[in-house]
Formats: sequence, structure tokens, C-alpha cells
Amino acid sequence: MERLDKIIAARMPDFTRSRIEGLIKAGFVTVNGVAASKAGMKVSEKDDIAVSVPPPVPAVPEPEDIPIDVVYEDDDMVVVNKRPGMVVHPAPGHFEGTLVNALLHHCPSLSGIGGVARPGIVHRLDQDTSGLIVVAKTQPAMDGLAKAFASHANIRKTYVAIVHGRPRLASGRIVNLIGRHPVDRKRMAILERGGKEAVTNWRVSDVFRPLPQAVSVLECDIETGRTHQIRVHVASLGCPVIGDSTYGKSALDKRLDPRPERQMLHAWRLELWHPVRGVKMGFEAPLPDDMKRYIAADGGGKE
Repeated sequence: MERLDKIIAARMPDFTRSRIEGLIKAGFVTVNGVAASKAGMKVSEKDDIAVSVPPPVPAVPEPEDIPIDVVYEDDDMVVVNKRPGMVVHPAPGHFEGTLVNALLHHCPSLSGIGGVARPGIVHRLDQDTSGLIVVAKTQPAMDGLAKAFASHANIRKTYVAIVHGRPRLASGRIVNLIGRHPVDRKRMAILERGGKEAVTNWRVSDVFRPLPQAVSVLECDIETGRTHQIRVHVASLGCPVIGDSTYGKSALDKRLDPRPERQMLHAWRLELWHPVRGVKMGFEAPLPDDMKRYIAADGGGKE
């Protein structure tokens, strides 16, 4: 028996050990048809080891004339209400049509801020999650925003999630560890050890009222920004996000009219301190039409 990464390194001498480890962590390596759990797992030469190498990402994204919904903009940053279905930055399978491509056309000076492949990007949203995302336009803004998002200091992000079922309580706080699923490396999971701390404060919304009786609307304030954090946490409540193909319940999705075409998750509110001017700012993005279909007509704001 030998370490998986050593066997792959012997078979693929042009790949560095870190590159191999990255492929394993990203779920591109399987052992006997199952995603590899870690680089150091023990395997034998008889095991069926398959490595899928994704195509390289172009070094420099191209500007594209794609409409974007700009909520706020000044010389240092721009806040965008991202539409569902749009990928934030180029990645394997999505080299064009991303938010970065659109931003480079909207703001040519963005190129090179914080990196060539992901200029200005300090945080991300899943492809099928809509809502607010802030992008740095200058290096000082990039440095300030990156520090704030890394420390989670003076940042408040509130999401709206439309979920199946009803939580037992009206509100709660979830604190645990989230990391890669031990078997399916494309999923995240709550772990006993080895993950990163994830904190979500949730409450049943008194702003948005759901139409179907078997549906709830949750407002989620996240203190950390782990991959798929809200989706994993609300699923742990027994109330998965409607339309979530990874952590949801497709059988329940099929009973809804209309049937959801994506996960009903929206980055609704964002509060932060301006990275250069030091002024506290707040932004809000209205729910997209596909989420409004599951909410009463008089929802959407307090009197």
C-alpha cells in the first residue's frame, strides 16, 4: 500500500505534488469509482485510479459587453446585484460570460486589481445564488475589503433563503465545522474535525411571508463565509433550500408550482465600512422574480 499522491506523481511526472493535491481536493481524482478523500490515503497499484485534468483557465479574462445591475459605484468600488445563473469569475467550463468578463467591460481599469484571473473579486456567490457582491476598483480598496472579509470584522451579510418545511424554533445560531465531504469531494459537509468553523444566525422572516404552507422564508446572517455554508446549515435543520440540487430534496421541489429552476437563495443585504473613506454603508437588493413567486404579494418590507 502506498500514498495516493505518490502513485499519481509516479504516473504523471510533469505534475507537482501541490498540483496533484489540488486535483484531489477539487474532486478530480477517483479510486475505484469513488472520489478520493485525501492525498495521503493508502491505495495499491491494483486500485483503479482515475485523474481528470480540467482545462486551464485563460490567464487574462476578456472584457464582454454583458449587462449588469449596478447598485452602487464610486472611484474605489462597485456593488452589483448579480443575477442567478452568472458565474463570478472564469473557471473550468466557464471561461466566458462571467461577472468578471462583464466588469472588465464596465470598468477597464479593473484589470490587474488583486490578480489577473479574478480582478477586484474579494468574495463570491454560487452560480445559482443571486444578490449583492462588492468588487474593488483600486488596490487600496482591494486591500481593505480583502482584510475585512477575511476577518469578518465590520461586515454584515444577510441572505434570504426559501426552504422546505418549518424549523422547530423561530430563530437560532449554528456553529460547527464545515469541510469537504469525506466521500463526495464536490459537496461540503458538517465535520467532527478537520473542517473550518462556520457560523450562521438564522430567523424565520417577519418581512417575507411564504405562500405554500410547507415552505418557510429564512433570513440568514453569516459570520463566516465557508463554501455552501448556508445551504449546508439550513439542510441540517431539516429545511433544505428549495431548488438546491446538491443538498435539497428534489421530490419536494417537484410538488411546487412553479417548479424551481435554481436554488432559492439571495444575498439580500450587505453592510460594510468603505475601504478607503471609512464610512459605514448599507445596500439592499430586491428579491428576483423567481423567488417572489413563493412569497405573498405584501411581503418584501416592513411598514
